[in-house]
Amino acid sequence: MVLLKQKQVRALALTFVFLTCSIASGIFIVRTLVDTMEDSLPPGLVAFMFPDRDRDPFRADAVTDPAYNALTYGVQAFLWWDTGFGGVHMDWVDLMSFTHIKQTFAWQDIEPNQDEWHFENGDRILDEADRRGLHVIARLSDSPDWSHPSLPSSDETDLFIDAPPDNLDDWANYCGRVAERYAGRMAGYQIWNEPNLTREWGGEPPDASGYVDLLQVCSEAIRAVDPEAIIISAGLSPTGDNNVRARRDDIFLQEMYDAGFADYVDVVGVHAPGYAPPSYGPDDAEADGRGRWATFRRVEDLRKIMIRNDDEATQIAILEIGYTTDPRPESLNAWFAVDEATQAQYLVEAYTYAAENWRPWVGLMSAIYIPRPSWTPDNEQYWWAITDPEMVEIRPAFAALAQMPKYCGDIIIPLRSPEESAIALESNPCD
Repeated sequence: MVLLKQKQVRALALTFVFLTCSIASGIFIVRTLVDTMEDSLPPGLVAFMFPDRDRDPFRADAVTDPAYNALTYGVQAFLWWDTGFGGVHMDWVDLMSFTHIKQTFAWQDIEPNQDEWHFENGDRILDEADRRGLHVIARLSDSPDWSHPSLPSSDETDLFIDAPPDNLDDWANYCGRVAERYAGRMAGYQIWNEPNLTREWGGEPPDASGYVDLLQVCSEAIRAVDPEAIIISAGLSPTGDNNVRARRDDIFLQEMYDAGFADYVDVVGVHAPGYAPPSYGPDDAEADGRGRWATFRRVEDLRKIMIRNDDEATQIAILEIGYTTDPRPESLNAWFAVDEATQAQYLVEAYTYAAENWRPWVGLMSAIYIPRPSWTPDNEQYWWAITDPEMVEIRPAFAALAQMPKYCGDIIIPLRSPEESAIALESNPCD
């Protein structure tokens, strides 16, 4: 029999009185009472009354059937138009002890004219990846001009770099044809890219409901021919703008939930470009008078939106993580650019932070980029890359990512020395 002190008895009595009153006045009254009298209550009573009171706010416990191992290490590459470097770039991914490649399977390349299909480059990429034991995440995007005759040709305007089709049936046909050809071989499908930006939405104001319509028909077409396929929503651009040119990622994500997008995906896609050191969070930015969006840990704000929409069991995929070294004074990215050594340091810290704090609700993390060979210093993307496209050699970020420890579920690949990381693992235990 548990003997209670008189002080504890009075506390219990008061608690039960307020419990009764809470039916009318709200459960928050009881929570407030318990908070103020916690030291006077018997051990275990608070936990019994409010079992979720101290639960992880990001609900790691809810992810019981993750789509991807936490973490899954990926990198975005550009292998479609192989100019002799495709195999080298895949070997580099293997050398990094990464397991996944994100590659755009552009609609305009696969179906440049309606009903004219070209899969030879996709076949080659999948075959070469299979031979190396690598896995491919396909980004489905980049619509051909014929699919949106209501808009000017992409070669004739700088208003947009991608646009939704006029007829969603054409889009669904493309999604289904790709998925049918590669059924059982693709490690996932990212549906579109940054639809919260006008430049990715035909020059029109971002439209979350319109994006969900596009997502739905593509998802249904893929699942019809490959029911086990993993569907990932588009990564959203973290932006402080909220106007006709751009929609803030947190607002756009909530609008996607309002439009029912969760029914059509297995994983929620986000982007996490590095505006600050990985340890610097949204609350820190807000306290410093900056936007919450300008942090790697903006991902945490988006996770909280998922939880508020009862979607805590779904994983996040970080589809872009990177730091730019762009030194050009005219560059819009110059204000947050870092040197190459810091780029390397921050990328490792970002993966480490995710491994220590975000598993298992973050699974896939895809770095940017192993670049397109044609990029030059005049291209913005050149400065985000972890290898040098002109010299065809690695940068410090590549070496740091190759050497860093990898955390894959219960498996750890320990820190590797420069000498060890110069040779690919004979068998990657994270596969």
